Amino acid sequence: MATFVDRVVLHLQSGDGGHGCVSIHREKFKPFGGPDGGNGGHGGSVTLVVDPQVTTLLDFHFRPHIKADNGKGGAGSNRDGAKGHDLVLKVPNGTVVQTVDGTVLADLVGDGTTFEVARGGRGGRGNASLANAKRKAPGFAELGEPGDQLDVVLELKSVADVGLVGFPSAGKSSLISVISAAKPKIADYPFTTLVPNLGVVRMDNHTFTVADVPGLIPGAATGKGLGLEFLRHIERCAVLVHVIDSATLEPGRDPVADIETIEAELAEYGAGLSERPRLVAVNKVDVPDGRDLAEIVRPDLEERGYRVFEVSAATREGLKELTYAMAELVEAERKAAPPAEPARIVIRPVAVDDAGFTITAEADGSFTVRGVRPERWVKQTNFDNDEAVGYLADRLARLGVEDKLAKAGAQPGDLVRIGVREFDWQPTLYAGADFVPGNRGTDVRLEEKSNRASAADRLAARKARRVRSADEVGADASDDPDEFDEFDDEDDAE
Repeated sequence: MATFVDRVVLHLQSGDGGHGCVSIHREKFKPFGGPDGGNGGHGGSVTLVVDPQVTTLLDFHFRPHIKADNGKGGAGSNRDGAKGHDLVLKVPNGTVVQTVDGTVLADLVGDGTTFEVARGGRGGRGNASLANAKRKAPGFAELGEPGDQLDVVLELKSVADVGLVGFPSAGKSSLISVISAAKPKIADYPFTTLVPNLGVVRMDNHTFTVADVPGLIPGAATGKGLGLEFLRHIERCAVLVHVIDSATLEPGRDPVADIETIEAELAEYGAGLSERPRLVAVNKVDVPDGRDLAEIVRPDLEERGYRVFEVSAATREGLKELTYAMAELVEAERKAAPPAEPARIVIRPVAVDDAGFTITAEADGSFTVRGVRPERWVKQTNFDNDEAVGYLADRLARLGVEDKLAKAGAQPGDLVRIGVREFDWQPTLYAGADFVPGNRGTDVRLEEKSNRASAADRLAARKARRVRSADEVGADASDDPDEFDEFDDEDDAE
């Protein structure tokens, strides 16, 4: 079973926000006590934090799907929903967070460094929070905002002062096992280390870390074998040490050719590896043929500018001098490095003319509105509630979306997209300023107009037909005056 994993793909899902509550306070002798719907809780976030006790990404290899808790919904009596628990994932020092396409999101170096990789969704507001002077009892509430859902790649780049590089079976693991307390796998047959090993070396007042990088082969910089996985572990090393096998029996192999091959791979990989200070450790001089070869190639290597040390991991010959040389270069690199600056608060003010959204005219004649606030408002709107839709329209109008659409050339009935929603734009529908809400959950501006008279109109017409004015009655009587004269003549005859 693998005990070291340096690259994983995580499928992250932060928590969704809880829905707001629609509730009206009920109490004896107080039939309408006003809105008291509580707010929904925020969803849990996913945060990465560097832990010095963690050295591998093995846990994420077996559990790549990670989801934070959702926020709870609000309730009546002004009870807010509980917030979802945040997830804190512990990662090794030197973890690089990037998207699937290779965009680097964060480089986590230093104990305690944190990065919020997935933010939890906001909880929706209840109708108690949405009440105002005009809308005293909202019949709607906001929905919870969905949490972030994304895939990220975690890559571990070992953080060490000295990196041991060389061909497989050159003796790097044996070397790190005798100069530090590291216990890598070592065998008496040709094989290569599959995972980097870190060891801490203490020499007098000097303490530094050494990384045993798995063996490199020709073509490693182009991805041959596991070259790219191995090379990234030496990107952070301040000093490189070539470990050369002076007792190899492979044809065409010699210390000078091995160094030239490794240097070509380092130069092709880039990342500034060609400028790092170097040492050369000619290993296995305890073998008679190895010592003879080391004495032969030493002048050639020194002419190329290398400091050469003849060492033996088996007998520990020359290791003291090599370790002191490592400590000297490490101290020099530390002194030359710029001092660490404390974390600074970065303020990015919004431009005066920044409306917070953009409008794009598409080729098919539609318009797309993009912006953090408009898209969030759409996600939190319950489109089954006409009053909630009218409230969204008023918010968009106040933000300036209506004016920008008109200036962009939008006509009534054009298709407008905001997030995942599509609308038929009707600019005259949302006057908004002097709007007085009606019944809860309804909005008269969204009602379909009908040619049929309403019940109130029919009742008024019926009353108008039954009640006639006095003038109309008098006019009817004056139309036949002989009718009244007949009665007068009868009275006179009596």
